Amino acid sequence: MPQRHSKNNNDLAFFTYDEKRKLGYGTQKERLGKDSIKPFDACSLCLKPVIDPLCCLKGHIFCKECILQCLLSQKKDIQRKLAAHSAHKQQETEEEQEKLMLQKAKELEYFDRQNHGAVPHHSDKDYSDGKNGFHGANSVKTTSYEEEALRTMKAFWLPSATPVAPAKVDAPSTCTTCPEGKEKLKLKSLFPICFIEENDDDKDSTSIDKKYICPSCKVTLTNAMSLVASSSCGHVLCKKCADKFMVVDKVCLVCDKPCKPKSLVALEKGGTGFAAHDDHLEAKDFKHLGSGSGLGLVRPAEKV
Repeated sequence: MPQRHSKNNNDLAFFTYDEKRKLGYGTQKERLGKDSIKPFDACSLCLKPVIDPLCCLKGHIFCKECILQCLLSQKKDIQRKLAAHSAHKQQETEEEQEKLMLQKAKELEYFDRQNHGAVPHHSDKDYSDGKNGFHGANSVKTTSYEEEALRTMKAFWLPSATPVAPAKVDAPSTCTTCPEGKEKLKLKSLFPICFIEENDDDKDSTSIDKKYICPSCKVTLTNAMSLVASSSCGHVLCKKCADKFMVVDKVCLVCDKPCKPKSLVALEKGGTGFAAHDDHLEAKDFKHLGSGSGLGLVRPAEKV
C-alpha cells in the first residue's frame, strides 16, 4: 500500500491546494500559439483569406463583401433605432397633451364645485358604491377619489396601484463604426490594397495558400513583420523599405505614384475579437468554485 500524504487525503471538509488545481480553480494562463493568431492577409470579419481587400485608416483589413454587408446592417439598425426614438418622442408628446387636458378638466370641475355646489367637495368621499367607489382592480382609469385612496392603500400588487418606470429611448448615433477598432468608419474612407504574390513555378497556381512578398526587398511577408500600405495606390510593403525609400522619395516603389508620409497606413497584424495580438500573446481565464461555475456540486467525501 503506497504511503498516504496530503495529496491523497480527500476526506477533509475543505478543498486543498492540490484539489483546487485539479478542478481548474484560479487564474489559468496559456500562451497563444500560431493557430490562435489571425494571418495578416485574412479578413477581420470572416477570418478567411481576403477577396477584394479593403483597408480602413486604422489598418484593419476586410473583404469587400463582408465590410459592405456589415455597414449595411449597421445602417438598418440605425434606421430602426431612429424610428423607435421618433415613436417614443411622439408618445411623450401625446402623454403631455393628455396631462394638460386632464389638468384643465380638473380645474373646470373644481370651478363648478366652488360656484354651483352640484358636485361634492374633494374631501367628501362617496362610500355608497361598491368597493369604496373603485372601478375595479384591473381598471386603468381612476377617478379623483380613487387616486387619493391609491396613495394611502397598501395593496401594491393591484395593476392600478403598481408604479411603472418610464422607459427612455435615447437618440442613437447616426455614424457607422469599424467592427474591429470601434472608431467611426465611412465607406469613402476605405481604400483597396494590393499584395504582390510570390512567383513560384513549382507551386500550383490554383493553390489556396498564397505567399506574398515585399516588392522592394523581395522578402516573404509574415505575421512577424510590420507591414505598411499606401492609401493613394494600395501597394503593401514592409515597414523597413517604406521608411527607407517611400518616406524620403515620396513616391510609390511599384507604380511611381506620389505618396505622402501621412498616406502610409500601418496594417494591424493578427488579433481578432477572439484572440490577442502584438505583444499580448498570453490568454488568462479565471475560474472559481461556486454554483455558477458548475463545480459547486463537486465536494470531497465527508469524513465518517
